[in-house]
Amino acid sequence: METATTGLTFRDATEADVDTLVALIESAYRGDASRAGWTTEADILEGQRTDPEGVLEVVKSPDNRLLTVERDGTVVACCQLEHRGEYAYFGMFAVSPALQGGGLGKAVIAEAERQARETWGVREMHMTVISVREDLIAWYERRGYRRTGEMSPFPYGDERFGIPQRPDLQFELLVKPLV
Repeated sequence: METATTGLTFRDATEADVDTLVALIESAYRGDASRAGWTTEADILEGQRTDPEGVLEVVKSPDNRLLTVERDGTVVACCQLEHRGEYAYFGMFAVSPALQGGGLGKAVIAEAERQARETWGVREMHMTVISVREDLIAWYERRGYRRTGEMSPFPYGDERFGIPQRPDLQFELLVKPLV
């Protein structure tokens, strides 16, 4: 039986992938298309999740990798890994909404952790999640991440990150040991 993790290819994104990755990230988080999956932020944020400039910046940065996941030549997921000294930062995580719930996200995060550990020798993975996203935080906790209670402000007024639909948005730091 074929599963969501069968036949995956992991590679670093190139400049040629930028438009495809922007479309994937937008589809996973914004608008009606995102409602097909469970990671949608459509009820708390409108507007864009990212843009070509932001994705290209990650692709070109020497301290970043934008891990691109393909199945049968089609991009189905991605995530950003950023080397920050003693730890790696995990972000820009997106799985095609039609493929969510089948184990693909678990496979991607496990491979991202493995690559961060092997490539940079880091001992921890950090990420920030919008604190009201309880279902998403619970998913990360099941993968071994822990809530730190350390909050940082949401960038209200910067539409590059979306247009907030509620006044109480902030990011919480989640951390996982990679030993």
